[in-house]
Amino acid sequence: MIGRAQIEALIPHAGRMCLLDRIEAWDARTIRCRATSHRDSANPLAVNGRLGAACGVEYAAQAMALHGGLTGAVGGRPRAGYLASLRALSLKVERLDGLAGDLIVEAERLAGEGASVSYGFSVSHDGIVLLSGRAAVILEGKAT
Repeated sequence: MIGRAQIEALIPHAGRMCLLDRIEAWDARTIRCRATSHRDSANPLAVNGRLGAACGVEYAAQAMALHGGLTGAVGGRPRAGYLASLRALSLKVERLDGLAGDLIVEAERLAGEGASVSYGFSVSHDGIVLLSGRAAVILEGKAT
């Protein structure tokens, strides 16, 4: 398992903006992370103490960035990535802040080469998918 300090070293988010607590599993195609920050009253994405379900996309984006950092940093620094588009986004709940258990954030690399990658993602709680979709990520610079 990979903890928070290692996560912060792999993505450009730190402190409260690093939303994921640990990586439970990963391989060349997939990553599974756990998060508790949706229950934090000081969550930086919350508005008036409410964390809308669409904020789960940022949780998924951080999982995608971690996956890219873990799989693409061999022999060099990970490339910065920018979320370019979302497709088939399905939100099954209105809010995330009222959920008592941990969030499970999963991403699967569907395709990618050169400067773009696509992922499928989901955020679930207690075995129920809360949101899911697909994302296109544009990578900065050249692979090292």
